[in-house]
Amino acid sequence: MDCAGVTFSGHALRRMFERALGRDAILKVVARGETIAEYLDDQPYPSYLVLGFIAGEPIHVVVGRDPQTRGCFVVTAYSPDPVVWSDDFRKRR
Repeated sequence: MDCAGVTFSGHALRRMFERALGRDAILKVVARGETIAEYLDDQPYPSYLVLGFIAGEPIHVVVGRDPQTRGCFVVTAYSPDPVVWSDDFRKRR
């Protein structure tokens, strides 16, 4: 994503800690990952589900983005459950 800066919400930091997902890994997913869903009506900013792979493992990151400032806000991050997601982790089953 094109972000002028990235801020982590308290919720995201808690979930990242619980799920052993590091800040640097999440920043890589935000910078280089593939946007697989858009939630343009989310408030206060549109949000996006971004898929990336760290050490071969899939990671989903939900990112809100202020369209005016291009500031990005990590809402949450998780390892997608293969039971819930397609084999390529891009679509829900």
